[in-house]
Amino acid sequence: MHSLDLSDVYITVLAGGSGTRLWPLSRRASPKQVLPLLGEHSLLQSTVDRIRPLIPPERICILTGPEHVPWIASQLPEIPQENVFVEPAPRGTAPALGLAAVRLFARSGGSAVMVSVHADHVVKDEEAFRRAICASTVVARCGSLVTVGIVPTGPETGFGYIERGDWAAREQDADIYRVVRFTEKPAYDRAVEFLATGRYYWNSGYFTWTLERILSEFERQQPELREQIDRVGRAADPLGPEARDAWEAIRPVSIDTGIMEHADNVAVVPVEMGWSDVGSWAAIYDVLDKDELGNAQIGGTALSVGSRNNLVHSTAGRAIATVGVENLVIVDTGDALLVLHRDHAQDVGKLVETLRQLGRDDIL
Repeated sequence: MHSLDLSDVYITVLAGGSGTRLWPLSRRASPKQVLPLLGEHSLLQSTVDRIRPLIPPERICILTGPEHVPWIASQLPEIPQENVFVEPAPRGTAPALGLAAVRLFARSGGSAVMVSVHADHVVKDEEAFRRAICASTVVARCGSLVTVGIVPTGPETGFGYIERGDWAAREQDADIYRVVRFTEKPAYDRAVEFLATGRYYWNSGYFTWTLERILSEFERQQPELREQIDRVGRAADPLGPEARDAWEAIRPVSIDTGIMEHADNVAVVPVEMGWSDVGSWAAIYDVLDKDELGNAQIGGTALSVGSRNNLVHSTAGRAIATVGVENLVIVDTGDALLVLHRDHAQDVGKLVETLRQLGRDDIL
């Protein structure tokens, strides 16, 4: 890995989003990626720490919204201010990554390599992560759009899937395959069928390409969007009226549906790295250490009598006692208390939408 020339590689970290399924801890002003959900460091800080052995801070870029800039400045003082790419409002990953590519192209030219990762994932095997990223840069230099596929551990229905085709290359001790298709979140029975073939991976949302290649794909597949992000990129003030007008006209679209699903010459790097997108309280529970009865605790004081397989997360400092309950998540933030069965962790987003309709902005 260390023999690779990474001197023209930029790694962009998607750090927008609100993490609604982790309410009440994750809020608009303090989303999950800037919170110390699992330890001393935030998910964003842990992501940058994972990247730092590969490239210096001068080539790490953070993509985020204006409300999150103070968090980034305080948590990542080593990242140059000009490397914090601010999008005026959420428009999906395709506009965000396209705008980053436009700005990096102006800085370094089309042959430079851009890697995109997310700020809110957990990776237990960081060396495996770095090997996969390095392998993806080699393949990208040959003209491919490259994605990282997670070797699945079960028939998850909350992830997109990538179907591999023919073997393409071997780099950094990893076999690289051509991509046949991307599939959005499948039903459970179909996910079981995917796993039985051995040809499918979870879609991590990590991508690698040369700037020239990805911008040519925007031109071919999303010409209107390409013109819009060019206008934003040319604006003297990235949050000024000219940039905002162009940005607000953009139709929201993800990089998967907007570009990757219809691109040619796409490759996948499969990897096992202890990956989780920690997108729900059930996912948080899965990655935490537990006691002998399967209970996990973060913060506060948790007292348990005859209770099993629960998660108690408290930032309020109160003692939380459970008696004879199982498979619960209890989150206490002082101004809000969430109690749910772990099987319904995906429904927290619906609760947040209900709070929004009720006008409860004070706890959103």
